[in-house]
Amino acid sequence: MINVKSLKFDAAKDLLDYVEKKVGKVEKFFDNLGDIDVTLSLSPEPENKCVRLQTRFPGEDLVIERHAHTFEEAVTEAADAMKEKIVRAKEKRFEK
Repeated sequence: MINVKSLKFDAAKDLLDYVEKKVGKVEKFFDNLGDIDVTLSLSPEPENKCVRLQTRFPGEDLVIERHAHTFEEAVTEAADAMKEKIVRAKEKRFEK
């Protein structure tokens, strides 16, 4: 399940749908993945859109944070990075 939280602003429905679509693909990489918490926030830097993905992989917490000029760009980068992290954690776990 994907839980989306936007800090200090109200996320538009289009953005929420985009998050669901992109982050939903991450769930396919491992069956026993916990809920995925997505936090959207604004920061004072030039690339001020911040996206944080956090989930529970058996035995460890996986956290990815990305900054970009748009939320869509940050969500895409974070989701891709989370996929890679899940694959690496899965390989590490099943090598034993």
